[in-house]
Amino acid sequence: MRVAVVGSGISGLTCAWHLAKHHEVHVFEANDYVGGHTNTVEIETQSGKYAIDTGFIVFNDWTYPNFIRLMTDLGVQWKDSSMSFSVKVESNGLEYNGTNLNTLFAQRRNVFNPRFHRMIKDILRFNQESISVLETNSNQTLGEYLRVNGYSDQFKQYYIVPMGAAIWSSSSDQMDQFPIQYFVRFFKNHGMLSVSDRPVWKVIEGGSSSYLSPMCKPFRENIHLQSPVQGIRRSKDHVTLSISKKGSLSEAHFDEVILASHSNQSLRLLQDVTLDEQDILSQFQYQTNETTLHTDESVLPKNKLARAAWNYYVPKDPRHSVAVTYIMNILQGIQAPETFSVSLNMNDLIDPRKILRSLKYEHPIFHQQAFQAQERWGEISGKNRTHFCGAYWGYGFHEDGVKSGLRVLKDFQVNL
Repeated sequence: MRVAVVGSGISGLTCAWHLAKHHEVHVFEANDYVGGHTNTVEIETQSGKYAIDTGFIVFNDWTYPNFIRLMTDLGVQWKDSSMSFSVKVESNGLEYNGTNLNTLFAQRRNVFNPRFHRMIKDILRFNQESISVLETNSNQTLGEYLRVNGYSDQFKQYYIVPMGAAIWSSSSDQMDQFPIQYFVRFFKNHGMLSVSDRPVWKVIEGGSSSYLSPMCKPFRENIHLQSPVQGIRRSKDHVTLSISKKGSLSEAHFDEVILASHSNQSLRLLQDVTLDEQDILSQFQYQTNETTLHTDESVLPKNKLARAAWNYYVPKDPRHSVAVTYIMNILQGIQAPETFSVSLNMNDLIDPRKILRSLKYEHPIFHQQAFQAQERWGEISGKNRTHFCGAYWGYGFHEDGVKSGLRVLKDFQVNL
């Protein structure tokens, strides 16, 4: 068969890598690079050259079995990472790093701060009590659950919402609407309801983009970069793609099409969209996050003991987007005199002279309607010569992208 894959993120590449063993596969990508959120930037400074991840960074040995199996098949090497989380509050100067007691009380005055102690007690209570929601059919949001169960404002504003917002690259308002059952299930599966029993986090050696070359090798000649698909029409015996290349529009025919693009992009491409496709795909929403690679340490906690791999920033004025900084030296084990950081939506606080690269990524927003729409995947995928995959069919992470790709492959009767 002749198969078109629209989008070169991990979902589309998973499909293409497996299908290329048996079929003619063509991958269409609007960007000038393959990989989507897998985007390692090569940086050269006076101290040397560094490969720094700006999108996909880490995975773990608990909840990424399909991704790890894929990396093993590709012969890709990885190493242990160091995961930690901090919060910096602009309004009151609070800073803490949850790694251990020493970093938790990086600001020694918090030893005598009753509100800080209340937050710690609420963390322990949430870890112990929240698991019970998985035994119910609760339709509560995270915000409703915290309010009903009497959790402190400090716990909500300076711990649980920042933690969730950093994980899903979402605003505090969006986290407030996150379904509590899905939130707790994710935390449980990732060992985040335990102080000590947690997975080991990993990073790809040489940067996450290192897996792209071996993965694309079987179909390298059929990768079409800077070739955005403008429209898709389905008929009884084929699928027609309208493709833009260097200012001109052309058409190509395929037996099947796999839409590995974001749901809103896929919906926009389908010129003969069905009612079910419209109803299901429209339930997913996205947020664009300004992403900046830089060396400005001023956006990090002032107290170096409070600095962590992930550093959440709580501004005085409410923001409509997440504000978080990842220290890549910690996450990737980079040995350099510079502190390489990747920040989301903090351009107004970063010294322009210290910006190395500016990018934009779209991340799915999860709410009850989106999770309900996920259950209807079988109503549209595998129908009308069209298949849908993407991390938005799960929790939005690389493992979810691989799983959704593997699910599509069942329609092609690929033996995995």
